[in-house]
Amino acid sequence: MSGQKSSNDMRIKSLLDILPSKIAYAHCDIPCGIYDPHQAQLAAHTVIRMTQLLSEIKRDNETKAEHDIARMTHVKEQHSDIIEEELNTLRDDYFKEEHFKQYPNLNDLFVKTLKSVGKARQNIDMVAAQEALAGIQEVAEVFFKTKGVEPVRVKSVYPTGGEIVLYK
Repeated sequence: MSGQKSSNDMRIKSLLDILPSKIAYAHCDIPCGIYDPHQAQLAAHTVIRMTQLLSEIKRDNETKAEHDIARMTHVKEQHSDIIEEELNTLRDDYFKEEHFKQYPNLNDLFVKTLKSVGKARQNIDMVAAQEALAGIQEVAEVFFKTKGVEPVRVKSVYPTGGEIVLYK
């Protein structure tokens, strides 16, 4: 019997080795009720900052420049992923049908913002990076309104300048 089980285990393992798989991530399977657009805003400021830095690189030291470009591009990619994950979590898990009825442009805002994130990821494009942040800030304002608090924009302390959306 144990030989048969071992043979079945080996077949399953072999099958799993050849089948494509993708890890699924979720904010919370409980659901926990903890949602906040803050991480997306921070990530958007990081994408803006990496775009600024990539735009400023001088080719004096080609090896250093190549290394810096690789690192900054990697960070920009990571933070673009964070934005996409956070926005998709808000859209798919937090916002409900009544929110989309109350704010009829909300889904279009998500789509437009995610497209800007993709464009900012693919290019050294400050306009797209700024558009992504602006969209995230609009989402944040709607989010806080649905929580019954007043959204406020405050000057960020980041080297990107600009604002972040908090609440009173």
